[in-house]
Amino acid sequence: MNSKVFMVLRILLGIFVIVFGVNKFADFLPMPEMSAEAGAYFGALTSTKTMVLVGIIEIVAGLALILNKFGALLALILMSISVNAFLFHAVLDPGGIGGSVVLLILNIAVLYGYKDKYKALLN
Repeated sequence: MNSKVFMVLRILLGIFVIVFGVNKFADFLPMPEMSAEAGAYFGALTSTKTMVLVGIIEIVAGLALILNKFGALLALILMSISVNAFLFHAVLDPGGIGGSVVLLILNIAVLYGYKDKYKALLN
């Protein structure tokens, strides 16, 4: 992958997850309407402070990607959040799936850009 394209994708993903990570603490983005099942699941995640942990991981991963320090590691960790966000919206809230699709595609692209760093893990 071209290094400039990879840098742009890495920084876009970093900004994307920082914004949504900070939003978990500051609530500056409006919460869309959800189905009853989605609201119950999201309420359970919020009441058990799981969303606080997700927000912290998103902020740390975003900073790591922007600063290009430990980005390969945190892109892997961020993949679990990306897949869970996508599955949440695909199953419980299909109307809000757009952001999670963008997150998943950016994360896959960044993982592909870091593929040389993972060769030792996959041998």
